[in-house]
This record gives sequence, C-alpha cells and structure tokens, in this order.
Amino acid sequence: MEKILISACLVGDNTKYNGGNNLHPLIDQLLLKYDLIPFCGEQQGGLGTPRRPSEIKDGKVINDRGKDMTSHYLEGAKKALAICQYLNIHIAILKENSPMCGVNNIYDGTFTNKKIDGQGILTQLLIKNNIKVYNEDSIEELIK
Repeated sequence: MEKILISACLVGDNTKYNGGNNLHPLIDQLLLKYDLIPFCGEQQGGLGTPRRPSEIKDGKVINDRGKDMTSHYLEGAKKALAICQYLNIHIAILKENSPMCGVNNIYDGTFTNKKIDGQGILTQLLIKNNIKVYNEDSIEELIK
C-alpha cells in the first residue's frame, strides 16, 4: 500500500496550536487505500501543544507575541522530509492555511484572520524535493 505523509491534526490527533484537531470525515476511506503516516511539524520542531498561534511574515514564522519561531518550523520540516525520504513517500496531505502546512493559502502575518496566497514551510520544502503536496480538500479525489 502506498504511504502518504499526512498532517496529524487531519487524522484526529490533538496537535493544533489550540490543542484541538481537524479530523477529516473521509480519513477512514483514505485508510482503505493508503498507509497514512501522521506527522506534526510544529511538535517535531520542538513546539508544544497547545502553543501560541504563529503566522508567516516577511519570510519568517512569528508568533502572536512577536517571537521568531522560524527555527522550530525549519527543524520540523527537515524531519518530515527525512521521513519521506526514508519511507519513500511521494505524496503528502497537509492542512491548508497553516504556517507549516499551508498548500495554497496561509494567514498574512497580521493575526487578523486574513488569508493570502502562499505556502507553509513544510510544503515549500517537500515541493522542492519533488513530493506532491495536497491539502485536505483533495482527499475526496485521492480516494476515487
């Protein structure tokens, strides 16, 4: 069965910044077709859960108190890439809007809930390494 790296929050793990999750209703169907490898880049980068919300601004990941968190995000992204390379994973499904996982959109860095076109730190790294990245809106198409 093909392996897919997936944001841990999408499989129901409580890894979101606020301690919750983003369990996707089609995860059980996805599991019938793929071997899912859950991963939370923020946690693997050394951040706890819950944690301060962060957004990307001027190429850096900054939390809502102005602290630069970029090194944690880079560390988590590097660990995800290492897992993909070790397990020969070529597909990832990541949580849209996240500063780690955003595929098409991220928050604009003002903490005003405004989204802009952009990609998270992990998404950028995976794409540079020829891993196809989808967001949760693509799960239905992947199970067909």
